[in-house]
Amino acid sequence: MKAYGKLTTVLIVAWFVFALVGGALGLFQNQANRIGAAVGIAAAMPLVLFAIWFAAFESFRKFTLGLNARTLTIAQSGRIIGVTFVILEARRALPAIFAWPAGYGDIFIGATAALVAWKLYGPSHRGSFIFWQALGIADLVTAVGLGTTAGLIQPHGVPMAPMTVLPLSLIPSFLVPLYLMFHVICIAQAREWRSVSSESHFEVAARSNNQALGAPGR
Repeated sequence: MKAYGKLTTVLIVAWFVFALVGGALGLFQNQANRIGAAVGIAAAMPLVLFAIWFAAFESFRKFTLGLNARTLTIAQSGRIIGVTFVILEARRALPAIFAWPAGYGDIFIGATAALVAWKLYGPSHRGSFIFWQALGIADLVTAVGLGTTAGLIQPHGVPMAPMTVLPLSLIPSFLVPLYLMFHVICIAQAREWRSVSSESHFEVAARSNNQALGAPGR
């Protein structure tokens, strides 16, 4: 499992460097009223790799399910950066059709992430924890959908160009798919909480009984 940890760290760092260099070289730049195909490819490839790896390799799946879901949830606090979208929309630098739902959605997720990690983490709040993670996924999917279709909905509206250059290009090319992976891992873990919880209670009860039976002989 340690090998997976090191490999995953290397891959994430390499992915970030690619997104950073790609943005610096203008690979994602697009003056059209939408997020272009280059950003989409940069975001989709890691997700496809993760999905295949997770589905096909049990050892990797065990590794991801062994990560701390509370930490992954707290990491979503970084999405408070969505306030940037709202500010840019107020300055007519991003279209409202994208900035409002994506911005306020990210602000909500980012502002509540620590609370969810602290209060809803655990089997007793399993449903609420999964629901919040699903809301986070819905927010990301909505943002991507509106970012890629804004030009079709409002052909003569404010362009999405700022999202295709640094530093904002890092959001769709790196942060969005990374946060999506975190949500998926947290949901996969939470789905196992009930059985794990029941097993742990059974083991505790069995251990207590064994200790009680063995007590007279000590």
